[in-house]
Amino acid sequence: MDNKTIAKTIKRYAQLMELHGENPFRTKAVASAAYKLDKLPFAVASQTTEALSDVPGVGKSTAQKIESLLTTGSFPELDKLLDATPKGILDMLSINGLGPKKIQIIWQALGIETIGELYYACNENRLITAKGFGLKTQEEIKRAIEFSVANQGWFLYAKVEKLAAEVLAGLQELLPHGRKIAYTGDFRRKCEILQSVDILVEASRSELAEAVTKMGTLSIQELDDPAQLEAKSETGTGFRFLTADPQSFHRQLLISTGSDGHLRQLDELLAESQLPDFDSEQAIYRSLGLQYIEPELREGTNEIALAGANALPELIRYADLRGTLHNHSTYSDGVNTLEEMAAYCRDELRLEYLGICDHSRTAVYANGLPVERVLEQWAEIDALNARFAPFRIFKGIESDILGDGSLDYPDELLAGFDFVVASVHSNLHMDAEKATDRLIRAIENPYTTILGHPTGRLLLSRAGYPIDYQRVIDACAANGVAIEINANPLRLDLDWRWHRYAVEKGVLLSINPDAHRNSGFHDMQYGVHVARKGGITAADCLNTFTAEQISKYFNQRKRQ
Repeated sequence: MDNKTIAKTIKRYAQLMELHGENPFRTKAVASAAYKLDKLPFAVASQTTEALSDVPGVGKSTAQKIESLLTTGSFPELDKLLDATPKGILDMLSINGLGPKKIQIIWQALGIETIGELYYACNENRLITAKGFGLKTQEEIKRAIEFSVANQGWFLYAKVEKLAAEVLAGLQELLPHGRKIAYTGDFRRKCEILQSVDILVEASRSELAEAVTKMGTLSIQELDDPAQLEAKSETGTGFRFLTADPQSFHRQLLISTGSDGHLRQLDELLAESQLPDFDSEQAIYRSLGLQYIEPELREGTNEIALAGANALPELIRYADLRGTLHNHSTYSDGVNTLEEMAAYCRDELRLEYLGICDHSRTAVYANGLPVERVLEQWAEIDALNARFAPFRIFKGIESDILGDGSLDYPDELLAGFDFVVASVHSNLHMDAEKATDRLIRAIENPYTTILGHPTGRLLLSRAGYPIDYQRVIDACAANGVAIEINANPLRLDLDWRWHRYAVEKGVLLSINPDAHRNSGFHDMQYGVHVARKGGITAADCLNTFTAEQISKYFNQRKRQ
């Protein structure tokens, strides 16, 4: 074991001591010893315990721990602190700019135990109210997490979209005019998470390398394949450039776009013949007796069969959305006031309505609304509706689903809302049966209008709690409850793989941004992407209703 490894282990011990609030003088001494060990001009492992004890700044106690570390790989004091620390908290110690003091507040005061939960808390603006934090610190932590996740090789679609557009524009500018260039692969299919942004280019590898070098934003990775070029951005985002010749560009685009399952089904359809070359993907599919299959659908489910029967759905578009439901204002943990959000939706987004759903009283971490604050908000909504008409603000709430499946307001208050989004935010470690029963009880509550982010997942950081999807969707169908597609790029929950089952059962889906600031409304586009992957049409989506239609829908639900 070299000096650096030993020093790193002792430093981790000092960090854990500080995290758990141990004696600050001892903690500082251990941290100082770790620094000293890293700088020693001789191999620590070659010294006796007595010799190390005599080294200034190390001392007998640290020397004994090093002896144990060298013989067993650890020492009891470290093991004790490691056992008392959740894995997610340990992971946070690797995030640049997050020291033990800040992590202690994040863990003990905010109840956050994973990097994914921390990142989502940054999006929800929860850190700025904690002691020692502010908006600048929150944004720095958010950027540090994004960098850390990127270096693990996976990316959220939403986080690479802007850079992908810049790279595509750069290629169009640097390559000869008229060259064909198109996104392909997982990125073109709008997959939620990616390992690379794939771009098909009518160019040779050498032309590509020259253009990418001139852009100056990507570094080329060594690769011997003459048909492709790989590169990375400064933040670790991977790009893969595939070369194509002009005669077969659209054939190669179709092949490189489709998932393995989609391509297998095409191979079965082709039997022994080759995929033909035409001047568009539409023409290629048509030659096979198929409707054009939108890229988002090319996942190897039943899209080939539907295309062969001329039965593909007309997929929802962003322009079909008429309003936005499930959003948070400064009444709970949002950044913008209710009036600012309404004005933005009306004047900038040209929507017909806003559904406000601040957190309910159980969500104390998010400044959840006690009853008197709910009544205060209702009064403001009435006043704003009088001023903003015909634009409409609907009175909603994101009501926490408690451990037993009940909602956290009395029925007489729940009855006063236009609609209720019921969501789980706590007790996330139930087994599948208990978690499912809990959701079903909430769904059966007569005041539940929409089931919010059904599994609580956070992409790339927290798996959703296990549920029986069929039972949950069947319960929503039986009780006339819509299911949210939470459009926040970290959630995209309900997963698109269950959208069609929900539609088959007659369940409406609602593309909700869960916006905590005005910019968050734009996340609805990511909800549309995954809704399209799920085969959703405008008619299947609750917030494609006009203000008048959705008002009637809410009133009818309340009467029932």
